[in-house]
Amino acid sequence: MSKRDEKIALYIESAKKLGLDLSEALIEKATVALGPSIYNKDSETVSCSDEGELTTVKENFAKKKLGVTDEAAIDAAIKKVCETMGSSNRNKYRALFYALLAKELGKEDIYA
Repeated sequence: MSKRDEKIALYIESAKKLGLDLSEALIEKATVALGPSIYNKDSETVSCSDEGELTTVKENFAKKKLGVTDEAAIDAAIKKVCETMGSSNRNKYRALFYALLAKELGKEDIYA
C-alpha cells in the first residue's frame, strides 16, 4: 500500500468516525488533488480557530478553485464545515474539510 493509499484509508476511517456524509470516491479525489501537502503535519489539517488559515481556504480554495464569489455563502459554508467536523476534533484533515466545503457549496463536480 502506497503512502497516499494509507492517507486515503485514514481519511475514510476518520470520515466514518465523524459521521460525515462523504463518498469514498470524493475523499480519494480531494486527497489526490491536494498533492504532497497531505504529508506535512501542518498543512494536512485545517485550524478553524485560525482566522488567517480560514481566509486562505476562502481565497485559494473556495474562490479560486471552486469559483464561488458569494462571500456570505462561503463564510457560512466554512462555519458549517467547522461545526460539522467538531470543535473537539483536533484532526480536521484538509482533504475532508475541502470535500465537505465543496459539497456544502454544491461544487463536488470539481473532483469529477
